[in-house]
Amino acid sequence: MRGRSSVTEPRPATPDHQDLIMACARGEKSALQALYALEAGRMIAVAQRILQRRDWAEDAVHDTFVQIWRKAAQFQPGLGSARGWVYTILRHLSLNMRRDRAQEEAVDPDHLAALAVPALDPAAVFADLAETSALKRCLQALEAPRRDSIILAYAGGFSHGEIAGRLGVPLGTVKAWIRRGLLALRACLA
Repeated sequence: MRGRSSVTEPRPATPDHQDLIMACARGEKSALQALYALEAGRMIAVAQRILQRRDWAEDAVHDTFVQIWRKAAQFQPGLGSARGWVYTILRHLSLNMRRDRAQEEAVDPDHLAALAVPALDPAAVFADLAETSALKRCLQALEAPRRDSIILAYAGGFSHGEIAGRLGVPLGTVKAWIRRGLLALRACLA
């Protein structure tokens, strides 16, 4: 039986992070590849802790290496370690990505349908007004598009742009219909 020797075999020397970043600054692609081989696994783990999603973490690591390549010449060894610089870039990109992508998250279609504003039929709202109402009498004197625009705006709470989209007319037309319709209603009700 062979015994183990007390002498350990020397490990192959790994390049220093600072040397690799300086080589990236000189345009040596092999340095970026070496840095990737050295740190990518840990970087994905760090990014995944921040982002809570593996696919986003992979994107963050990719973007970090792009930034390292582009900004390697800006690294200043006197301000901190090269490894710290790499992880600072990763952290900032991950936090920005979490903030930006959280706003883009897709909503479940059922949840979106529950949030949708029910369709408002201006004719039905007009019909529901009391027959003896002065408002109904004055609204009846308006042309249908003006009346519908006013009902959509005040009973439905729609913006001028939303009304224009629903009625398929230009925004300026809707604004004019509402303005002129309200003037006519004010005169009629006075």
